[in-house]
Amino acid sequence: QVQLVESGGGLVQAGGSLRLSCAASGLTFSSRVMGWFRQAPGKEREFVAAITRQYSTYYADSVKGRFTISRDNAKNTVYLQIYNLNSEDTAVYYCAASTSYELPIGTREYDGWGQGTQVTVSS
Repeated sequence: QVQLVESGGGLVQAGGSLRLSCAASGLTFSSRVMGWFRQAPGKEREFVAAITRQYSTYYADSVKGRFTISRDNAKNTVYLQIYNLNSEDTAVYYCAASTSYELPIGTREYDGWGQGTQVTVSS
């Protein structure tokens, strides 16, 4: 029932920017905490950013200052704006939805996931 579809990934030169989007359906979007995770080759899926119902945000230390998460409840869409991309940002980026009242940073705290969008940073 819950469907999350990411878009906006691609091949970008180091130092460049991307804006990822996640369109949600089959859920009450405004009641959900929305998050972004990423998974690089050979690594575990890691938390990137989250935004609450109250528009509070939280970021992993590795992306703080370069990534901005936002949401548009009227469009049922969450975004991840990325600046100054570097090679360590190369990964599949996943959108996720949570019913948690806390600020969830673990994969087990999310019950809806998108299929992912590939971000590749070249030099």
